[in-house]
Amino acid sequence: MANAYRKFWDNLLNFSGTATRSEYWWPVIINYILGGLLIAIIQMIMGHPIEDIYNWSDLSVNTMSKLIALIVWLGTLSLKFRRLHDSDHTAWWILIDLVPLIGTIWFFILMVLPSRPNRWQ
Repeated sequence: MANAYRKFWDNLLNFSGTATRSEYWWPVIINYILGGLLIAIIQMIMGHPIEDIYNWSDLSVNTMSKLIALIVWLGTLSLKFRRLHDSDHTAWWILIDLVPLIGTIWFFILMVLPSRPNRWQ
């Protein structure tokens, strides 16, 4: 688990190569839980939602949260590319997620497929 999460951060901008199922799912689960906890804690400390800006401090917290979200989103995007490569699919399959409902289900199926010998290794 810790190794998979460390690999997520080490390969933040690596859009080539592969990522196994565990290397994909552990960071996704950990980032989801950490993100929810951090947002809840920050909002509890601030006393209002992060999106509401009342002073300079709120602006800096809002800006930092958006910057962190961008970095994690970029890392998750590269992780999705590598996971698709591991199941021997081109990264263009990520666009299937744009199709409402069916695309999301199909992308989920692509993420749980087992590793296959592929051209990206």
